[in-house]
Amino acid sequence: MPVTDGSVPERRLSEVIAEHLRRTAHINPSDAERRSWDRSLPVLARDLVDAGLGAVEMLVEYQLPLTSKRADVILAGVDRRTGDDAYLVVELKQWSQAELFEDDPQLVLVGGVSGGPRLHPVLQVEGYCDYIVDFVAALEGRSDALGGVAYLHNAADLDVQDLYAEVRSERSRMFTKNRRGAFLDYLRERFAPQSGAAAADRLLASAVRPSKQLLKLAAQEIRDREQFVLLGEQRLAYEIVLNSVGRARGADSKEVVVITGGPGSGKSVIALSLLGELSRQGRAVLHATGSRSFTETLRRVPGKGSSKVKGLFKYFNSFIKAEHNGLDVLICDEAHRIRETSQNRYTPARLRSDRRQVDELIDAARVPVFLLDEHQVVRPGEMGTVAEIRGHAEARGFRVHEISLDEQFRCGGSRAYEEWVLRLLGLRAGGPAPWLGDDHFSVSAAESPQELEALLRSKLDKGYSARMTAGFCWPWSEPRQDDTLVHDIRLDGWSRPWNVKGDRAVGDAPASALWATQEGGFEQVGCVYTAQGFEYDWNGVIIGPDLVYRDGRLVTVRAASRDPALTRGTTDEQADRLIRNTYKVLLTRGMIGTFIWSDDAETQEFIRKLMRA
Repeated sequence: MPVTDGSVPERRLSEVIAEHLRRTAHINPSDAERRSWDRSLPVLARDLVDAGLGAVEMLVEYQLPLTSKRADVILAGVDRRTGDDAYLVVELKQWSQAELFEDDPQLVLVGGVSGGPRLHPVLQVEGYCDYIVDFVAALEGRSDALGGVAYLHNAADLDVQDLYAEVRSERSRMFTKNRRGAFLDYLRERFAPQSGAAAADRLLASAVRPSKQLLKLAAQEIRDREQFVLLGEQRLAYEIVLNSVGRARGADSKEVVVITGGPGSGKSVIALSLLGELSRQGRAVLHATGSRSFTETLRRVPGKGSSKVKGLFKYFNSFIKAEHNGLDVLICDEAHRIRETSQNRYTPARLRSDRRQVDELIDAARVPVFLLDEHQVVRPGEMGTVAEIRGHAEARGFRVHEISLDEQFRCGGSRAYEEWVLRLLGLRAGGPAPWLGDDHFSVSAAESPQELEALLRSKLDKGYSARMTAGFCWPWSEPRQDDTLVHDIRLDGWSRPWNVKGDRAVGDAPASALWATQEGGFEQVGCVYTAQGFEYDWNGVIIGPDLVYRDGRLVTVRAASRDPALTRGTTDEQADRLIRNTYKVLLTRGMIGTFIWSDDAETQEFIRKLMRA
């Protein structure tokens, strides 16, 4: 929407901004965000008017594709030089004073704002630009069509002068209130005084290219160069870890970093980005998880053909005898899977002790990094929580940095869907709610297991990735002697086998650890232990008889579960939580959409009603 033609009174300027905000009502901003808009948008709107560019469109709170992260404003117009579409990402900051954090050029401390260091605003806007070019088809091959600026419209030059060192390209410009004139000149150089409506429409209607798959690019990430664009809190977490590494090494000290985030918030992207960068710096760094499927996939995909790369990926119980501070960094991915101890029945007597696994991991490196989602604890004995890690670290006098990732990359960037799943499963207050839809993510109820498979196969045939998963409610047989899998899951005249149990392929079915990523996996149904940690475009979930709708809510039925983990001294309360967390994991693996079916008639009707509301 054009801001104004420059000839209308100030009242009209406010009306136009209000009209645009009505168009973006689906964003549901907080009161704080709305107050920020009220203070910042009129400043930018007036700048456009004074530059003679009132017809340039302002796209407020532009949602980056496949993530819930939003750029404050994208200006859309006509390139003054070429006549082509031109765009400018504007990050609006109301800061009046900021300085570098401990002389780190990536991080800043903002005067009068609590919460510790923030990512440098120039890096923030630069990351947005790179990400948009990576994912918006309309900009493919036209990276010069998109610029970026950080606009600190309340700050004087002298109060933010340290921040200018990072200004180095057309995607990392910075302007203050002292440089408003230069900002207006920049706008005039970039945009022609013509309507930007068509350019805005083309950007908003552009196809979104498929997301870069984590594992397909891991090899290049580790061996060659960064392949992932880190946004907002992702980049902040990355920089805080690097800052902590330098400080801990120089001061001969230890710092602990805890990074929390829901499914698809980019925890593993951060982990691999750090592993690649620290490896290139020659730091002693290892990656560890408590997930066999995830670790083995990382060893086989990015580590293929390189024993050196394979050796970077370990398990949490690999550090029983680790040298104290023998590593610079230990990256603990999927840290919600940390167990009480590293001991099991195979642990030699000489290594047995009462030492906690979290202490072993903290001791192993100068900077242990924990990435976790507390709602993904799916086995008894898993105890990786923020409170547990922080308590152990602070009890020993170590500094702890905690970063929460508010982005959502899986589930199409739909926070509405994640919230819907949490309420559906009783993991968040409020009770189940109707699915009201989201332009960025598709959810629907399948009418049968046959339809569920057909819907997913149609997506697979169009070049998307797709997988089926189910609650652990059916037996899991060993392969037959003729190298075929038993169809253990039998429902309404439809049947399929579970994914392979072991490390070797069975016929065309890939090994267990590669079910989510290798061709052939679609023909089997995955369980939570093979799906956790992975993502695919389209997700199909079979809700088993261990989770049914009764008396207005979903209840768990422990006796219906075939998961052996729930029979080993687990209380009913623990089993209830683990079953709910299991379905939370299964329901949040998709990046574009999810199809759901339950074999319980009452539950299936309940899901249907939620979708029809």
